[in-house]
Amino acid sequence: MSDARDDGMHFRTCNLCEAMCGLAVEVEGGRIRRIAGDKADPFSRGHVCPKAVALRDVHEDPDRLRRPLRRTAGGWEAVSWEEAFDEAAARLREVQARHGRDAVGVYLGNPTVHHLGAMLFAPPFVRSLRTRNRFSATSVDQLPHHYAAHFMFGHPLLIPVPDVDRTGFFLILGANPAASNGSLMTAPGMRRRLRDLRERGGTVVVVDPRRSETAALADAHHFIRPGTDALFLLAMLHTLFAEGLVRPGRLAGFTDGTARIEALAASFPPERVAERTGIDAAAVRELARAFASAERAVCYGRIGVSTQAFGAVCQWLINVVNVVTGNLDRPGGAMFTTPAVDVVRQAKGRRPGRWKSRVRGLPEFGGELPVATLAEEILTGGEGQIRALVTFAGNPVLSTPNGAGLEGALPKLDFMLSIDPYLNETTRHAHLILPPAGALESAHYDLVFHLLAVRNTAKYSPALFEPEPGAKYDWEILRELRKRMEAGRRPKRVGAWIRRKVQDRMTPERMLDLGLRLGPYGVWGGRKLSREGLSLKRLKRRPHGVDLGPLAPRLPERLHTPDRRIHLAPEALAEDVKRVEAELLATEADVGFDLTLIGRRQLRSNNSWMHNVERLVKGKERCTLLIHPSDAEARGIRSGQPVEVRSRVGAVVLPAEVSDEVMPGVVSIPHGWGHHRPGVRLRVAERRPGVSLNDLTDDRLVDPLCGTAAFSNARVAVRLREPEPA
Repeated sequence: MSDARDDGMHFRTCNLCEAMCGLAVEVEGGRIRRIAGDKADPFSRGHVCPKAVALRDVHEDPDRLRRPLRRTAGGWEAVSWEEAFDEAAARLREVQARHGRDAVGVYLGNPTVHHLGAMLFAPPFVRSLRTRNRFSATSVDQLPHHYAAHFMFGHPLLIPVPDVDRTGFFLILGANPAASNGSLMTAPGMRRRLRDLRERGGTVVVVDPRRSETAALADAHHFIRPGTDALFLLAMLHTLFAEGLVRPGRLAGFTDGTARIEALAASFPPERVAERTGIDAAAVRELARAFASAERAVCYGRIGVSTQAFGAVCQWLINVVNVVTGNLDRPGGAMFTTPAVDVVRQAKGRRPGRWKSRVRGLPEFGGELPVATLAEEILTGGEGQIRALVTFAGNPVLSTPNGAGLEGALPKLDFMLSIDPYLNETTRHAHLILPPAGALESAHYDLVFHLLAVRNTAKYSPALFEPEPGAKYDWEILRELRKRMEAGRRPKRVGAWIRRKVQDRMTPERMLDLGLRLGPYGVWGGRKLSREGLSLKRLKRRPHGVDLGPLAPRLPERLHTPDRRIHLAPEALAEDVKRVEAELLATEADVGFDLTLIGRRQLRSNNSWMHNVERLVKGKERCTLLIHPSDAEARGIRSGQPVEVRSRVGAVVLPAEVSDEVMPGVVSIPHGWGHHRPGVRLRVAERRPGVSLNDLTDDRLVDPLCGTAAFSNARVAVRLREPEPA
């Protein structure tokens, strides 16, 4: 175990989820004595959830790997870093020399965005592989947000954030911020924020197939059939136009496409879609009127509307609702942040669809292919077949659709390298595992989540502990691998040569300092803060963080479209409405599966490796199948009984939990479980394995527009699992 730099109280940001909660960490005798919320943090104001307290357990976890491991016929053996780097680079280069650049694939997991070093050094490493077979957790999560933002606002990172602290009407679709503390809406203490909203006379309405923790705090909740949110939003827009409630205000001066939206919505009166969505037409009309008449309103949708076959259309239509009611870019509506490090300005937004996946022809976006294609790209022979794979901070066997199918594909690889601190369900298939130093041993700044926060703030967290002797930071691992992959290659341009030399000398802290200095509050970038521009040195003097003020109107200056206008009806999205109409309003075919499966977020969980922390998994069984009483009665099922859930791709057995929390016809399983695979080294998780939701989700079901996995409405059958005969 590494030693603390100093005993006493330390302040940092929790990096286990998107909320950026400030922590006060008390260290005594070189070990963490206590973790509590930092009441002086201007953003989180003392809020903390159970995950933050578990940072100590993760840091001290005996299962966390500390040295590189090589898989041999006799098991895993420790190797030196130099030997591991040599072998990794040599085998990757060998595969590419024999089979071409695209024979190497790379997958970046969700924790990448929670680490400063990974965010800065993973992209150059990925570019050094020179492969088109790039994948990440984006295509099983937030890709529809990026897709809509690119076509409407000109940049995939220009994602509007609900100004929840000033809104008067909060319409939430397929999201559970009371459990997540916001997702693509960083907002620690969401329960308090929702309570404050209602106490100031505002309204919270939730539309979701499940009466979630957020719905329990709302003024109203409407059940909706999974996957039909696009119809609901089109019916909302129909009402807004038909009743003369469209008032874009100043947005009209730089918005194109309003007439096209009106024409598209004309075909979707609430009465036409009511039966399919399960929401009464009168309720839709009343919601539209209440939203339009509110002084400040915002519509927000997340994972439930993103991970479906119409995710891109849903996120587009949510933005459209905010625009046509004048609730984009104004206080209390959907707004754009002004982050201290402006990654929007520094990251290029490229035209999507530059290439397609080899087997199924799914489109690239942001330089990545949909991960739903990964298994077939490994298993299908021919030019461009993936024969080697690099995974970074990811567990796609549990987090991508048809995980069992991917699990069967990984042993077919010629070589697999995993950069990960755990021997988990995915990395057990690797030939080499390179573990980075722990989160508390690394400095931290949230490059991404400050961009998505409901208030402009900045906070730097120095490393709390010294890394163990011989440990490597994630950015050191990535940099060393990049250098070895690029060895012997001559850059074609002088600029590329200079960039390579600069990258070799830079550290995350130096790059962060440069970003702060060039940012909108920086010493070189523009506005001053308390007569002093931001730099890393000055941010270090503010251990609780800096409050940079509420979100402010940024349009049209912030737009990245060529004409600096909002494109309300991008052609690709507008054309996809035909698919919405053809598929969602058609008579459903009987495919032999009579229930619809959705996931669910749990407060004590975010990534699968958190299940190896006792304090986060103790208590009652949480990996259960939620099933409505009427559906349970029809199948003779009672709470606690084992049930078998079957889909096209697989079957699992888990305990039933009978509850009217889900609507009839819908069942729910939480994500991230399934720790029963042999060969993992997760002692706590193995005692409470649960089952993997993604042993049921179908890798063939994606949003064809952008390739996002359609998790939210998988069709399944459920039956009581009879006990085995004695």
